[in-house]
Amino acid sequence: MKLYDIKEKLAKWRDDSETGRLVFVTIRHVALKFLSLIPDKPYAKLFYKVYTGKNLNLDNPTSFNEKLWWLKLNNRDPLLTVCSDKHRARKYVRKCGYEDILIPQIGVFKNANDIDFSKYKEPVIIKCNNGSGGNVLYDPANRTFDEKRAKNSLNKTLKEKYYQISREWNYKNIPPRIVVEKVIRDKNGNLPSDYRFFCFDGVPKIMMMDIGVLNKEGRHQFEFPRNIYDMDFNLMPIRFGRDNYKGHVDKPENYERMVEIASNLSKPFPMCRVDLYNIDGKIYFGEMTFYHGGCCQEITPSEWDYRLGSWIDIKSSKIIKKK
Repeated sequence: MKLYDIKEKLAKWRDDSETGRLVFVTIRHVALKFLSLIPDKPYAKLFYKVYTGKNLNLDNPTSFNEKLWWLKLNNRDPLLTVCSDKHRARKYVRKCGYEDILIPQIGVFKNANDIDFSKYKEPVIIKCNNGSGGNVLYDPANRTFDEKRAKNSLNKTLKEKYYQISREWNYKNIPPRIVVEKVIRDKNGNLPSDYRFFCFDGVPKIMMMDIGVLNKEGRHQFEFPRNIYDMDFNLMPIRFGRDNYKGHVDKPENYERMVEIASNLSKPFPMCRVDLYNIDGKIYFGEMTFYHGGCCQEITPSEWDYRLGSWIDIKSSKIIKKK
């Protein structure tokens, strides 16, 4: 069995149960002690080979994933760190004039043991600001909620060195915090779908819609469908690591404003993914991501991997090179 297959099975266990989640985090923590000794460039090539089975060309990158890896190892713009921080990114969104799209933030903590769940009379989503995943949804109506286990899981996630896993420099210097936000749901009580705009030099060119990313406990699902659209909301024949949604999807209300917001937030960067939510026409900010899928997600047909790659200018004046 390939290392990638083992990792995928562990990831599925992580997403299916709290025990699996804790085991996954522990194994990753131990592995990082050894992987952290490998310099960035050889680590990048090893990481890419394990995940994709392909060789990574960093000397003459042409595909989407190759160029993202090049940016990951070379761009040292401090704004990347600010916008990757799920807490401090809110200040950037306000500065851009979009305070109205921020999800109400209820609390910020340095340690999960400081969280008093009894104070929350409505459901809240609790997340760490310095990485990916590890969310906890607390609903006071859920009598089986394990507070001790949730705090233990959050503290483990908070201590993770996410930078060491995929060498995303932008996460390296984020002050670790736990943030508590209001849970947003649509009129039918469903958690929102994710609208992920891929922007190149401030121009949104494709939109990825992930449906059912979070389960009812607020954790990331291992399997969920994904559609790719152009900016006119036409479904495109592209597969980004996941199959299409089999049902019908309506163009969301205020979609044009979503495109405008994504464009303005992404202007300082050669490539940026801006994630938004749309709850019955009300737009909310999710996060900003710079290295989608760890720069290892398969794109088919392969011509689109190279077309998206052609939209990334690695000679852009927006890049602040590593010294």
